Amino acid sequence: MSVHLVGGGWSEGAPSVAYAEFLTECAARAEQVEHAGAPRIAVVVVRDGDGLEHAARLVGELTQISEIDEHVTVLVEGFPASVDILDEVDGVLIGGGLTPAYHQSVGPLFDRLREVVSDGVPYLGFSAGAMIAAERALLGGWRIGGVAVAPEEASEELDEITIVPGIGLVDLTVDVHTAQWGTLSRLVASTAAGVVDGGVAIDEGTSLIVGASGARVVGSGSVWRVAPAEAGAVVSVLSAVD
Repeated sequence: MSVHLVGGGWSEGAPSVAYAEFLTECAARAEQVEHAGAPRIAVVVVRDGDGLEHAARLVGELTQISEIDEHVTVLVEGFPASVDILDEVDGVLIGGGLTPAYHQSVGPLFDRLREVVSDGVPYLGFSAGAMIAAERALLGGWRIGGVAVAPEEASEELDEITIVPGIGLVDLTVDVHTAQWGTLSRLVASTAAGVVDGGVAIDEGTSLIVGASGARVVGSGSVWRVAPAEAGAVVSVLSAVD
């Protein structure tokens, strides 16, 4: 089973291939453990005021492709998740919103998430859910040493670039909404400054799928790979394959 990192965005009525392989893996997991019916997927959302709507949109993205048995948990910012929401599920989807809020509320699940993914349960992180999946998670920020390196609108309500321990499902730092929000410069500057050891920046509508056989990209955009270099950082582009 794999870790699916989606850079955010909505399909606007057309099924998105960014979710298709996640659902295939959830169905395979359900069959493996002999769960009757549609695969049981834990959908976890941390929002301030519109959590039910966001969860419904995420579920809608999935059900355009196949039937699921969704187990939705909506948390208000600042309230922690309970580990029992991951019991007997065939997949986990962590949604989007303010990344520091997700890190705080989903934090109590980190150990259990590593356990269930190691046991073969696929994980899909959407936007914030993708960012906190990293071993060294980028929570946000728009400046390094007081110097602007990204649009303030993408700061996640943080000033300085902030890196913290994440779930640890992937060893690459992750940024999202890349082409749409102009966040590539944040990851490039963080890498050049030695704040992180490189990472990936994912466009909306695009999934980086990390599994036992390596990593690949599906969806409507690209994944921007940033690596340290003598001159600071080097960027390469991985195109999605529909």
